[in-house]
Amino acid sequence: MAEIKAQRNAYGEALVELGRENGNVVVLDADLAHATMTNIFASEFPERFFNVGIAEQNLMGIACGMAQSGLTVFASTFAMFGAGRAYEIVRNSICYSKANVKIALSHSGLCVGEDGGSHQCLEDIALMRILPGMTVIVPCDWIEVKKAVKAAAAIDGPVYLRIARPPIPAITTEDTPFEIGKANVLRDGKDVCIVTMGLVAHEALKAADMLKEQGIDAAVLNMHTVKPLDKDTLFAYAEKCGRIVTAEEHLLAGGLGSAVAEAMMGKVNPKFAMVGVNDTFGRSGTPSELFAKFGIDANAIVEKCKSLF
Repeated sequence: MAEIKAQRNAYGEALVELGRENGNVVVLDADLAHATMTNIFASEFPERFFNVGIAEQNLMGIACGMAQSGLTVFASTFAMFGAGRAYEIVRNSICYSKANVKIALSHSGLCVGEDGGSHQCLEDIALMRILPGMTVIVPCDWIEVKKAVKAAAAIDGPVYLRIARPPIPAITTEDTPFEIGKANVLRDGKDVCIVTMGLVAHEALKAADMLKEQGIDAAVLNMHTVKPLDKDTLFAYAEKCGRIVTAEEHLLAGGLGSAVAEAMMGKVNPKFAMVGVNDTFGRSGTPSELFAKFGIDANAIVEKCKSLF
């Protein structure tokens, strides 16, 4: 059985592994190290960990300054605060100067759960992917988080890494390739292709099983990198299946579905539909309850796929 682990725990572990390999790595947090799990890094490398307090704009400004001095910086807090409150600093200080800052934000999306709509950031991917020069990565499980951390550190420039809160089973393995800008085929199929990312990839695989029972052969594409998008693989499956459904834990506006639609426009013309949160804020509940309520669970993906036939 696949090991169950929270992405945020894997993030903390990956930082330690990276810190042992590279003395140039520093980690900053905004008084949430116990929740983002950067405290794992802080325990082993206290001299390379900096808690800036509850001051997210300051977090990003300091991260930029340290990056300009030649360090590889990971800056972490909750997605609502790092992508929301600190946005102007991310734009003007980090991205405008092409600073080597990795913005790894946890507690993203509906899966924050009982914390409710004020903390469920459903806009972060839209905000980050429109920034020039920003790479955007949304891992599907804890194994992929570890690979994404090391891949992000290996490139020069700003990266947004979206980290989820709850424990989840792995759907990839240590041998699954991970390359920024290169999608992974989680399941092959010929009738419809579900393009997904993050925790909804788990729902997409369930949906593919359900569709198989109804005679529909669904492919599942893990588009872990939203920017740069893997257009080659996307176009190949658009041509092969003739139907594309995107599925994400984000607002429909500006997220993965929007990125896929923009990429396909004028290039390929499959039947196309999107699964996501439709112009509303979240609310308190368990992740499974919220996925069902807001129409991003396996059942919703199945119905959207069937609507294209």
